[in-house]
Amino acid sequence: MRYAIRRAHAGPTLVAAAVALATVTSCSSGSADGPAGPTSGAGTPSAVTSATSTPPPSPTRTYPLSTAPLTVPAVRSHEAARGPGWKPDPQAGIVVAAGSEGLADEARLLAGELKIAYRGAVAARAGDVELALGGKGAPESYTVTTRDDRVRITGPDQAGVFYGTRTLKQSVNGSGAMPEGTVTDAPAKPQRGLNVDIARKFFTAEWIEARLREMADLKLNQFGLHFSDDQGFRIASDTHPEIVSAQHLTKAEVRRILALAQTLHITVVPEIDSPGHLGAVLRAYPDLQLRNVSGVPRQGAIDISKPASAKLVDELLREYAGLFPGGWFHVGADEYQALTVSSPAASYPQLAEAARQKYGPDAGVQDLAEGWLNDRAAVVRDAGRTAKAWNDGFFQGGVVTADKDIEVEYWTGKEIGARPPAEYLAEGRKVVNLNDEYLYYVLGEPNDFTYPTGRRIYEQWTPLVLRGTTPVPARYGPQILGGRFAVWCDLSQAQTPAQVADGIRMPLTATAQKLWDARTPTASWAQFQDLAVKVRG
Repeated sequence: MRYAIRRAHAGPTLVAAAVALATVTSCSSGSADGPAGPTSGAGTPSAVTSATSTPPPSPTRTYPLSTAPLTVPAVRSHEAARGPGWKPDPQAGIVVAAGSEGLADEARLLAGELKIAYRGAVAARAGDVELALGGKGAPESYTVTTRDDRVRITGPDQAGVFYGTRTLKQSVNGSGAMPEGTVTDAPAKPQRGLNVDIARKFFTAEWIEARLREMADLKLNQFGLHFSDDQGFRIASDTHPEIVSAQHLTKAEVRRILALAQTLHITVVPEIDSPGHLGAVLRAYPDLQLRNVSGVPRQGAIDISKPASAKLVDELLREYAGLFPGGWFHVGADEYQALTVSSPAASYPQLAEAARQKYGPDAGVQDLAEGWLNDRAAVVRDAGRTAKAWNDGFFQGGVVTADKDIEVEYWTGKEIGARPPAEYLAEGRKVVNLNDEYLYYVLGEPNDFTYPTGRRIYEQWTPLVLRGTTPVPARYGPQILGGRFAVWCDLSQAQTPAQVADGIRMPLTATAQKLWDARTPTASWAQFQDLAVKVRG
């Protein structure tokens, strides 16, 4: 765009105003530094300028080099350019490129957020935003090109294009515009998410959906749903309705959650924890509860020496693998109470005998528990899922070893016989970071837990910090698949659902930043907080 600012008619004041209006940083001639041409008096144009003389050429409108859009998480790369950038305009629209009609959902969502029209699979025109699949790049990567009063968002997959729309939305929320230039962006880690315990404390479908929307804007892609524990079983069951708690999600509500998650490119990972944390299930099956040699029951623990125990849990795993379409299923394996006593074989002779029968004379209770993990992983594997399990379900030095394709969800180093995280990595295992030192939001703050702060995560934590505050060697970085911030409802009445949502907002935002971008943040915590509020809109 050009503005005809004739030097013969532009005094210093007028030119300065025009320069400010047009954001002019340099002109070929004429500026607010002095008169643009001969003048008389206080800037009055001189009469010597002939009406028949040829006017000098008008200066070209120029702009300063753009800066990167301000987003959370920060973009990885921005190629600056000169130009006005892009702002939503009543005449603007969102379109999808030919051959990219599968992006219609992303386009409609963005159009609603920016309050402009969705015009479908038509050619882009001035003022438009175009979404397109194509090009090379890592999964979830994208490019946003802002030039000539239009924006083009491309990526090799739908998730990448979707994340490009999140960058555009946040930039407009925060500054009113998308700066000129090209953003090239991709996540540092493939698994980035939030884990919520709805077993101890019931959360409604609407509450979960609100969290999914917040996650999507932060480019988080995994939602862990812990819905079975000692306190409750919170999703309706067709195979075992007798175990379901009074407050629970119907399968219709779960399907609604899953449909929203799919549009937001979030995978919901269900968890049925076993052989511990099964108290809600065992209330309907007291004969399967683990009892010691004196007949004393152990809270939440199922007797893994009984074939009926495996049958019950496997029926549940198969049922919910059919409900949840994602690529993972969490099978728990943590805190099995039979392994917390000084002599498991003496306290639980039935487990010791079952171990020897199944795995040989040298096998013990630990091996039976490890075999239980492998068997449950096999069930979900047969359903096309990758199994996840907590790190304290992986043992060393026994006859049975956990299968290598089970992802280790590392959360603690406080268990009996705790192993440092580097040992899991040295075995070649893939690990996901849920470090309870930084990423555990435990209601009521029991057992020395304190509510985590976003600042501490932002300034101190990285995916390499799996346990405590010490990072593992950087060479293990590729084996660490990512991380999740986790909400656990141990003292369920300590906070309301609204308080939980408010309490986790900034810690989750900081977690998202550190999982998307491996670099040390350049903004201070105060600046990051302010930005997070602005881009949220």
